[in-house]
Amino acid sequence: KVDLLPADCRGHLGRLRQRVAAACALAGLRRGVLVDIRLVSAKTGYGMEGLVSRLQRSWKCAGDVYLLGATNSGKSTLFNTLLRSDYCKSRAPDIIDRATVSPWPGTTLNLLKFPIINPTCDRIFRRQERLKEEATKTEDQLSSEEKKYLNQLKKQGYLVGEVGRTFQQQKSSAEIDFDPDMLSYSMDEDPRDPPKKHEEREEFTHNEVKDARWCFDTPGIVKEDCVLNLLTEKEVKLVLPSHAIVPRTFILKPGMVLFLAALGRIDYLEGEKPAWFSVLASNLLPVHVTTLSNADTIYEKHAAQEFLKVPMGGEERMKEFPPLVPQDISLKGIGTTEAVADIKLSSAGWVAVTAHAEEELLLRAYTPKGTALVVREPPLLPYISTIRGARIPGTPAYRTKKPPSFVENLRTTRSG
Repeated sequence: KVDLLPADCRGHLGRLRQRVAAACALAGLRRGVLVDIRLVSAKTGYGMEGLVSRLQRSWKCAGDVYLLGATNSGKSTLFNTLLRSDYCKSRAPDIIDRATVSPWPGTTLNLLKFPIINPTCDRIFRRQERLKEEATKTEDQLSSEEKKYLNQLKKQGYLVGEVGRTFQQQKSSAEIDFDPDMLSYSMDEDPRDPPKKHEEREEFTHNEVKDARWCFDTPGIVKEDCVLNLLTEKEVKLVLPSHAIVPRTFILKPGMVLFLAALGRIDYLEGEKPAWFSVLASNLLPVHVTTLSNADTIYEKHAAQEFLKVPMGGEERMKEFPPLVPQDISLKGIGTTEAVADIKLSSAGWVAVTAHAEEELLLRAYTPKGTALVVREPPLLPYISTIRGARIPGTPAYRTKKPPSFVENLRTTRSG
């Protein structure tokens, strides 16, 4: 889901890769076990062609492949994208059921799989020739339908790529794309006889699968301390970002409080100077700033109401929702352009804190009881507070600024 993250400076992807490598090492995945790290977007296609090439070069067809990870990490979308790529046998997309993609945890009910193509020398060569040819194109050379789709992706994500197919079956020109039997009766009534076409299902031949290696999509691992476990399906859809995150930066003085919906709260308790708090979370989650003296009243009055939005459902919802519990955090500033740490409010998002050099801050952060609050040092996007517009007069907020999109495998279109 790297398409969701804004670039805070040049070279941010290299730094992100280093952060992931450090997290893997901390979890015990060190060199020798860990072969490679790829930053990809299964949704927009960014980095996917590189991932396919790496899999084919390193793993070839040596064994089965399993997509593992936490719920909502994007495995099913990744599975569906690989299914439509050169990683999959050419006939498989017409036969395999696509994975269910849903924000609700545990929606991959069956272990879906597709057969992996054998990357022979000839296939690798033909694939590289296709990639070279596509890399010479500009947006102007795309069809109107491709342009429309590309522009839609650019609005949804910062990093965009294209996933193509080198090997695919040529369909007969006489093939009909719709079922005429479906047009022969009203949608309000059942047909007398089920169409025979739906009883027939295309299958793999014995030779196609007798020695096949398979790529499996697996059910997500449920994280015990995740805030998503406390939310309804409707609330999960608001919390999980589906479009590129627009950073929202606020300048707070000691005695001020920042709310991220009713799922997280950060109090600026002690410090000599103002500090910057940059929120990276779903654009649908509201952020509100108030004073320490008003914070408890605002939470009691507006939790589960439209003002704080999530959770939703009024007083009855809050009776079952766990209370916010505090954790004190001490930080020392690095400088006015570089964040010192991220305060990660479980899976609701995080807040990057930027303070004057050597400035000592005392903060108190809250998340719902039973969820994880993590202080991440160094921060993931240390220069994110600089991605902002002008200060909004009379408020602690800055105007938002969305970084431009980058299309991975198209040449830049020359203006004029």
